[in-house]
Amino acid sequence: MAKLNLKFYKGQDCYSDGDVENIILDIIKKEKNFQEIVYNISNWAILYHFLPNRENILDWYDFDNKASLLEIGAGCGALTGLFARKVKNVTAIELSKRRSEIIYNRYKDFFNIEIIVGNLNDIVLDTKFDYVTLIGVLEYAARFTQGKEPFKIFLDNIKQYLKDDGKLFIAIENKFGLKYWAGAREDHTGKFFESIEGYSPYTQIRTFGKIELEELLRSVGFKFLNFYYPMPDYKLPKVIYSDSYLPKINDFFDIYSPNLDRDRCVLFDERKVFKNIIENKQFPFFANSFLVEARL
Repeated sequence: MAKLNLKFYKGQDCYSDGDVENIILDIIKKEKNFQEIVYNISNWAILYHFLPNRENILDWYDFDNKASLLEIGAGCGALTGLFARKVKNVTAIELSKRRSEIIYNRYKDFFNIEIIVGNLNDIVLDTKFDYVTLIGVLEYAARFTQGKEPFKIFLDNIKQYLKDDGKLFIAIENKFGLKYWAGAREDHTGKFFESIEGYSPYTQIRTFGKIELEELLRSVGFKFLNFYYPMPDYKLPKVIYSDSYLPKINDFFDIYSPNLDRDRCVLFDERKVFKNIIENKQFPFFANSFLVEARL
């Protein structure tokens, strides 16, 4: 049976989507086939945590089935089940007790999952892992990490939990993603053009361009980096490109990237623009999201 560890919980949830999480927990507790029921729900905040195509981001990866994996920022467990099916042991860390309870009830019949409630920066683990994942997490590091360079401090802290040959996976939006130029709101702040114009100094959330992300990772010791490009984004990827397999001019893209959680403008046909971008070999700069495989 899955294990819920409250040793590092300080009695207050530091991150939450609000009362909708109570609805999610109630669905999981009451409905045996909750995965089918959510398809009748139109609330994006609920759907986001249950849609099976969330798993597309790493379902294709050839994990070692004897390995251990540390999932940092597990949310409501959209990927926890995938990892538990792929590797021998999963340790999932989540800031919120309520979200951790969702994960526990969702996967309580798994014997290889431990959920730890708390901030990674306050948690002490006595083991190293073959894999560590930050899926939609790195951009929040400044909220929960003290210091002048919170992103470096956060990544430096994570390094201690990687085995010498371990791998870190990061999924994050590209601050220069084409959808932002085309009228989509910044995914976290909801403001138009904020990431491409430059974040306000008062905004703790940060995403990065490819060069910035490369430099950040190399600055803390990650020497080997493989970049992948989930489309239309890492949240609900339909296809994942890489530097060794970039899109062709005739590959199909949406006229506009979906923004399912809020309204957006449509300033131009993204499909046509991507064709020009691909022809000029600039796709990695304008891809909407990154998935990075990093090794020390």
